[in-house]
Amino acid sequence: MVFAFILSVRVVMKRPGTGVALAWLLVINAIPIVGELIYLLIGERRISWSRRQGIRQLRADYSEVIEHAVHQGLLVVDWEKHGELAKSMGQLGWQLVGSPTVCGSTYELFGETDDILRRISRDIDGAQRSVLMEFYIWGNGGLADEVLAAVIRAQERGVQCCLLIDAVGARPWWKGNQPAKLRAAGVELRPALPVGLFRTLVGRSDLRLHRKIVVIDSEVSWTGSMNLVDPKFFKQNIGVGEWVDAMVRLKGSVVSPLAATMIGDWILEGDDSLSELVSRHQLHLVDSVGAADIQVIPSGPGETNDGLLQMILTMINGAREELVLTTPYLVPDESLLRAIRGASARGVKVTVIVPQKVDSIMTGFASRSYYEDLLSSGVELYLYHDGLLHTKSITVDGHVSMFGTVNFDMRSLWLNYEVALFVYDDGFGGKLRELQQAYLDRSDRVDCDSWAKRPFGKRLLENTLRLLSPLL
Repeated sequence: MVFAFILSVRVVMKRPGTGVALAWLLVINAIPIVGELIYLLIGERRISWSRRQGIRQLRADYSEVIEHAVHQGLLVVDWEKHGELAKSMGQLGWQLVGSPTVCGSTYELFGETDDILRRISRDIDGAQRSVLMEFYIWGNGGLADEVLAAVIRAQERGVQCCLLIDAVGARPWWKGNQPAKLRAAGVELRPALPVGLFRTLVGRSDLRLHRKIVVIDSEVSWTGSMNLVDPKFFKQNIGVGEWVDAMVRLKGSVVSPLAATMIGDWILEGDDSLSELVSRHQLHLVDSVGAADIQVIPSGPGETNDGLLQMILTMINGAREELVLTTPYLVPDESLLRAIRGASARGVKVTVIVPQKVDSIMTGFASRSYYEDLLSSGVELYLYHDGLLHTKSITVDGHVSMFGTVNFDMRSLWLNYEVALFVYDDGFGGKLRELQQAYLDRSDRVDCDSWAKRPFGKRLLENTLRLLSPLL
């Protein structure tokens, strides 16, 4: 009882969000010993001192890069053509995250996973100097193996290849033979955020690298929702269908901040110096190519506080006609839920698309507890029935878009290391809206009246798990 009281006081003094605080107080006091141990393990966004120092140094190094970008004119954005919402978001991201909007990039949006994997393989086969890749999951089988073979071929012809793969997300892959094949070929391969007893004592073991980034020759980059897996071979035994993802292939000035994000993550897992990596991989600021102005917003413990959430809230609150969101996991915090409901209440046509089935039972139930809140506010809610829709996207009025790795749940917003693109370009907004429409065409709309009539037992379970939503 005494220890539970001490931890309860600690929760209060740490001042997390009210929902998070109440959830932890419930766990600590309702489950003696076990609840206290769980809080000690995962109750705070705790990172090691060395990681915190490394992030601080990276911020200083990144500030120098931004100064060079200013001198090259890569930050001269014509905000008048984008409107007030885009301008305010650009300012917000720079002030809160330290990541300015870069002008002049081109894009190709891909919504078919076979096309994505084949094109990444082709880009790697064309690499001449450097291949940088980081993913949350890498899986064996199918076209993913062709990507791995392309990396090995690149290394064998003298291209510098660095792969950073999450230690937990890709745990089955790390236990297989492909890591050994890569290392035997000379590929530099590191696990991101490895776990162990010591690391658990100095930091949390459930803070994960959820980013998906590919950078080739400092000229071409990829990012989006897709892990390095072939969905035909990935989690086929859990009854949710194939994962449905989207990625964007980028050229121009946006390649540089994506490369900086990956290189920063690589440095934090080793002892390399930034200058040595820049020299070895021949990295450089990329000249403007194309008309799209894009802001890269990384997020994660020790890097940003609520910068990414603030960007998303500003985007939603700035919608005037239409707001469309896609996410596999819908477990929003109170601010995000209120913003979505408020947009609908002020006359914006709000559409939310989520998968009918997800791979997490607890998250699925907790997510469904929010449906009634949305439906009662006039939000149009659709359930995608053709697989596990994994794309994370927002479009606002066809002008401003968000696309990346962040789910609309508290784990993504507060615990994972994520990366999101905020794109200020009508053309990209139109392409992304077409992709969202394709998802809508394979979805069923949830009827408010029918949803309210579901059995009491289901509603009780959903609302009970909702209490734990800050912890999922």
